[in-house]
Amino acid sequence: MIKVKLPDGTIKEVAKGTNSLDIAKSISEGLARKVLAAEINGEVWDLNRSLNEDVNLKLLTFEDKGGKSTLWHSSAHILAEALEYFYPGINLAIGPPIENGFYYDIDFQDYNISEKDLEKIEKKIIELAREKNPFVRKEITKKDALDYFKEKNDPYKVELLNDLEDGTITFYTQGKFTDLCRGPHLPNTGFIKAVKLLNIAGAYWRGDENNKQLTRIYGITFEKQKDLNLYLEQLEKAKQRDHRKLGKELELFTFSEKVGQGLPLWLPKGTDLKERLMNFLKKAQTDSGYLPVSTPHIGHKDLYVCSGHYEKYGEDSFQPIKTPNIDEEFLLKPMNCPHHCEIYKTKPRSYKDLPIRFAEFGTVYRYEQSGELHGLSRVRGFTQDDAHIFCTSEQVKEEFIKVIDLVLYIFKTLSFEQFTAQISLRDVNQTEKYIGSTENWEKAEKAILEATEEKGIDTVIEYGEAAFYGPKLDFMVKDALGRKWQLGTIQVDYNLPERFELEYMGSDNQTHRPVMIHRAPFGSMERFVSVLLEHCAGNFPLWLTPNQVMILPISEKYHDYAENILNLLNNSDIRALVDKRAEKAGRKIRDAEISKSPFMLIVGEKEKENQTVSVRRHGGEDLGSMKIEQFINIINEEIDKLISNFK
Repeated sequence: MIKVKLPDGTIKEVAKGTNSLDIAKSISEGLARKVLAAEINGEVWDLNRSLNEDVNLKLLTFEDKGGKSTLWHSSAHILAEALEYFYPGINLAIGPPIENGFYYDIDFQDYNISEKDLEKIEKKIIELAREKNPFVRKEITKKDALDYFKEKNDPYKVELLNDLEDGTITFYTQGKFTDLCRGPHLPNTGFIKAVKLLNIAGAYWRGDENNKQLTRIYGITFEKQKDLNLYLEQLEKAKQRDHRKLGKELELFTFSEKVGQGLPLWLPKGTDLKERLMNFLKKAQTDSGYLPVSTPHIGHKDLYVCSGHYEKYGEDSFQPIKTPNIDEEFLLKPMNCPHHCEIYKTKPRSYKDLPIRFAEFGTVYRYEQSGELHGLSRVRGFTQDDAHIFCTSEQVKEEFIKVIDLVLYIFKTLSFEQFTAQISLRDVNQTEKYIGSTENWEKAEKAILEATEEKGIDTVIEYGEAAFYGPKLDFMVKDALGRKWQLGTIQVDYNLPERFELEYMGSDNQTHRPVMIHRAPFGSMERFVSVLLEHCAGNFPLWLTPNQVMILPISEKYHDYAENILNLLNNSDIRALVDKRAEKAGRKIRDAEISKSPFMLIVGEKEKENQTVSVRRHGGEDLGSMKIEQFINIINEEIDKLISNFK
């Protein structure tokens, strides 16, 4: 007999060889019908794999990340089976699950495929799913696996196999289709009831632009048709909120092929927005004791060799910049932290000086493959709201709490009301993977856990997800469409202080290494603006929006009065514009709505005579006629409610 421990602490004693599906059935038939996979000691397994030793078991449904991933992984295999039915002789590459759905990369040889072919493929997928064919796992030798795919003439699978070690290779078969795969998969194909193939794209084999470009088909599946319908509705809403579409309409940013892919050009309104966000955080940072620093856009190659960033980013990033001096090389800055370490070293430090908090809105550069670029959310040059805190190990908890307070202040002010925090800790069974003493790691992990508990944050703990140089805390926010985004990170680092030989003199008159904390509440300005833009659909908070008021004179006769109103607003630090076009009032109102102006002031004969304005909110609410002073008070009161000083 073996012992199986469930998440609630219940222990079941079962015969050796029992599988997870058997255990689900022993709990309830209803659960057994819903469960898709099993998490065994933190690893996701097929439900029908035998259990031969004591384990921790969590049964996974579609509500769990591992359950979704398994359903979508199996769906990719069924897509491949359907494609081989319609296009015999194609070469299959890889077909993984992704955050929302799955894809498969295919070399279609001489076949032509287009969006109009997707419907027939969807029908075939459902037909194959209804056969309820089991997914059968088979361990196979490397030789037999190579023989199989060589005979099938699948060069991409052969290339993958050449990188695998014998004894680690498995095949999965469902129906008439067999694929190289480590799993896991569903018990059978019947769980898939609804499918939508979303689009066709190009993708270089293994992400290398020197390799052949394959065809990538994206799709998503669900257990119920109504869930697919809901997802497609959300997808349509997301298209309307796409930050690339809104950014163009609102004249916030653009891109130019001549400037280069992935290098955004901020237009006047976008620059105004970005700088207002930066000033908002700068003020909060100043109130929190941060010291502003500024570093160059490039650094000597030796700096990044010392930090380890050259090893991490060197080959796959922008290449070194040569100078007239032989052997002198510079790199575009991939991170700000090495520069901040050098600033720390400019003079001796004492324990009395700590913590020291350096903050910089520093632009960094990383070479992303062209296929990975996506508007502002994935770019090659971006500005991080970077700060690095140098402190003692005893100060880590207090500094974490202060950074958490800062992150929560930002989320509250910008209406990100739903969020969780992921705590990434060591794998205690593989401590050799991590730098730093066990004592320091235990202190840092304890500090993070206690800090989040004290702040009452909803957290998820992921063991083994810490970086090799320290544990971290990532904030995951849910936007207006329910999508999750990683915004804000706090990272403990024992590595860089060691590499740069950072020191401070302790109270014991001995030198010690400071602990370094990386902190970026926005993450990057570009990505944060993309998420915020989609979250609020371009209707930015009143304090942040580039233009707060649009003044609409009903004819040229009232332009002078509109200009007087504009001057009064500007003198009160209210951002406004006058629409002097020779258009009817109705057209001007519609255009102001499209431009997301929070307020419209309509002025004509009556308003000029009474020295008033007719006020209309974005969305159509009519606030009536009032004196300009009253309107200014409304603006200021609303801003005071939206944004408060950081304490």
